[in-house]
Amino acid sequence: MPESIPENSVGLVKPQTAHFAQPLALDCGRTLAAYDLIYETYGKLNADSSNALLICHALSGDHHAAGYHSMLDRKPGWWENYIGPGKPIDTNQFFVVSLNNLGGCKGSTGPTSLDPKTGKAYGPDFPIITVRDWVESQVLLGERLGIKQWAAVIGGSLGGMQSLQWSIQYPDKLRHCVVIAAASKLSAQNIAFNEVARQAMLRDPEFHEGRYYEHNTVPKRGLMLARMLGHITYLSDDAMRAKFGRELREGKLNFGFDAAEFQVESYLRYQGESFVDRFDANTYLLMTKALDYFDPASDYEDDLAKALAPAKAQFLVCSFTSDWRFAPARSREIVHALQQNRLAVSYAEIEAHQGHDAFLIKIPHYIAAFSAYMQRIAKEINA
Repeated sequence: MPESIPENSVGLVKPQTAHFAQPLALDCGRTLAAYDLIYETYGKLNADSSNALLICHALSGDHHAAGYHSMLDRKPGWWENYIGPGKPIDTNQFFVVSLNNLGGCKGSTGPTSLDPKTGKAYGPDFPIITVRDWVESQVLLGERLGIKQWAAVIGGSLGGMQSLQWSIQYPDKLRHCVVIAAASKLSAQNIAFNEVARQAMLRDPEFHEGRYYEHNTVPKRGLMLARMLGHITYLSDDAMRAKFGRELREGKLNFGFDAAEFQVESYLRYQGESFVDRFDANTYLLMTKALDYFDPASDYEDDLAKALAPAKAQFLVCSFTSDWRFAPARSREIVHALQQNRLAVSYAEIEAHQGHDAFLIKIPHYIAAFSAYMQRIAKEINA
């Protein structure tokens, strides 16, 4: 827990909930009759609502992007390094909205929510959600908050895919689009990683076909394995070597299978076990499917330039050299497609050894590039 709130933090924040009674038609052919979206805001909305930014979260993220919920919090929000007074997303200049997407497990309607038809948790009966569905719900949240056009929609990883979809689906509702450590579609290798993670949960004896809530249990082993696998893909070989090497926990080999002998084994087990306490398996399944399904060019004979033709926003695209899950080549594909449409795009390829997780970490070149672009947006607002 923090001894005191840092001056450059947004401080103590309180989540808010927006209830939507109107039906939401989904890509899968089903309809949500009503739903809730939980969100947080940082900074103040200006008189003409022109300084609003939307933050879209990644697979295991949520609405709590910055600040603290109480003085008992061990950690701040997931993007504390980049949201706050004087930070790249400067809350002295911008009104920032961060939400938990539909299908989430942190307050928005999802598998853990009660299905009004049955009075029980949706569980596996919750519909498959796509990135397009998320954008539709985010548009409605913006309208509820009185925001007709976002100064920018910003996201990293799966959040960057949402930003990109915004530029296609609602081109007049955002002026800038920030796509960080993302891709226009997953590679076969990425889909394979997601499938292994899903199978780890689906085959857990405690999964009970997704109805584990009714059995008062959790598929801990499967969810833990899924997180361990995912975490390996978020880090680079260099990052793991620098952090752990082949260091032994007790300085010697135990010649067994149960104990975590290497520091990296202990780290992965800790990450998996802590994830079980804060995330839902059915939500993890939904999020990975949303990742797999995202492919805006699929309706345009795999031509990304045609898919991005409706876009009108100005773009910042960032990638990281050691990110092998969403490699810089995938970001350059987006940049090239935008250039084919004669759209304004800035591209920053950041030298970083941390892997995919680099978009969450303080890296000087990244901070400088991100800050410069956001200051440009701030100047437009204040012009």
